[in-house]
Amino acid sequence: MGGFIPLGDASRRPARAAIITVLIIAVNAFVFLQELTGGPRFVAAWSVVPLRLMHGHHAITLLTSMFMHGGWLHIIGNMVYLWAFGPAIEDAMGSFRFLLFYLAGGLVAMSGQVLADPFSTVPVLGASGAIAAVMGAFIVTFPRDRIRTLLWFLIFFRVTYIPAIFLIGFWFILQLANFGSVADVHTGGVAYLAHIAGFLFGVITGRFLSKPQRIPYPMPRY
Repeated sequence: MGGFIPLGDASRRPARAAIITVLIIAVNAFVFLQELTGGPRFVAAWSVVPLRLMHGHHAITLLTSMFMHGGWLHIIGNMVYLWAFGPAIEDAMGSFRFLLFYLAGGLVAMSGQVLADPFSTVPVLGASGAIAAVMGAFIVTFPRDRIRTLLWFLIFFRVTYIPAIFLIGFWFILQLANFGSVADVHTGGVAYLAHIAGFLFGVITGRFLSKPQRIPYPMPRY
């Protein structure tokens, strides 16, 4: 059993504080606390249920569901990925544009899953789709940047540096390989199709929205 965890961009340091990225993480943490206190009723009220949505009810859940998570590992994993790729893209886009991009990516991801399985009654929740959009924007904006990455296999750990195009590309291949399946997260599911839709949105729009020249020359690579 093994895997990889991206820790951050080792090739460049954002010129500005990642205010929106930090704010998004804070909102996710706040909503998760509400889930813990509100229980299943809170989750059922604010997560996306495709069948319910197709009947014209609870459209707001397309937005609220992207700030919800099914457990501690779910939210920690998502926030680690957001912190690894978000600051550089926020710096390249500008804070306000990045916020709109993030929300649009999440909406596209959730909508894609709903349209693919409109009669499903399985709750869909999580920031993964929006974060996938950020990763899509990253791979077309900074494909050669090296990502500081923690590799692990059983009890063995190693920190290494992997070009973004390979790391994110491998992640996307995994999503394609799992296309059509749903990962259980206690109270519902997170669809791989949402990841794919969000990622493609980021790839298509990221280059147009980003301005890499806003960021200083990359730091020395390791």
